[in-house]
Amino acid sequence: MSENTQKDMEQNVQEETVKEVPVTEAVKEEKKEKKETPSKEKKGFMKKDPKKEKMAQLENKVAELENQVAKDKDDYIRLMAEFDNFRRRTSQEKLELVSVASMDTIKGLLPVLDDCERALVVLKESDDSSAAKEGTELIYHKLLSYLQSKGLAVIEAKGKEFDTDLHEAVAQFPVQDEEQKGKVFDVVQTGYTLNGKVVRFAKVVVGI
Repeated sequence: MSENTQKDMEQNVQEETVKEVPVTEAVKEEKKEKKETPSKEKKGFMKKDPKKEKMAQLENKVAELENQVAKDKDDYIRLMAEFDNFRRRTSQEKLELVSVASMDTIKGLLPVLDDCERALVVLKESDDSSAAKEGTELIYHKLLSYLQSKGLAVIEAKGKEFDTDLHEAVAQFPVQDEEQKGKVFDVVQTGYTLNGKVVRFAKVVVGI
């Protein structure tokens, strides 16, 4: 082989090598672009699903409504409790008002009972006709019965132990019997209770 022929062959090989280099680089660039650019399938996968978005919105709305219903229910229960307390308080105030009015009326009639008691004592000691005594007793018992139906009760005092919750001592009287000491010897004015509450203390004489 001549020297010129050998040089020609080497030159041809070099030219072919030079031509192959750009092709290889182009292939690499293409692969790189393929990696960087997502496929249509990937793009489609990354898109948000409208149905799922709608479902999430509905779930959020349901949660909000449930919270609102719970709050409204709690407010309703509180309101009903407050109204029930108001109703009870109003009823109690009405009962107390009626009770106070009734007490004042009954207390105003107690002096009438006292007068009837005094009249009975005087009539028993006098020579007046039995009709006057019976008439006075009838009025007294009718009035007392009516007041008792309203809750009035006589405080039993004579012969009882002196009790500051029921009795008011207006005098003391010396007694010989030891058992009578500290007890009510006599009643000056009758005491009364109304529905268990003292409306007038019994004025008494205590033995000492």
